[in-house]
Amino acid sequence: MDKPNSGGKAATNADIAGILGPIDSDKLLEILSLHPTVAEVEEAAMWLSGDTDVFGASPPVKGNVSHIVTILTAEEEEEQR
Repeated sequence: MDKPNSGGKAATNADIAGILGPIDSDKLLEILSLHPTVAEVEEAAMWLSGDTDVFGASPPVKGNVSHIVTILTAEEEEEQR
């Protein structure tokens, strides 16, 4: 069931895997715990791929999109330290 004011359909395991590709099961569970919408997962995927820069600087990501990006880039940030 969609959450009120979620702006779209709640993302399922299959939606997330279809949008982001194969990801670690722990990361998948972490993302699912946020109860994101399909649109939020798609926005995070676009942000991570750099597609949001096509039309110039985009506003910073917020809310669930920001959390999804953080989850998916956590290991990269650890490696850079």
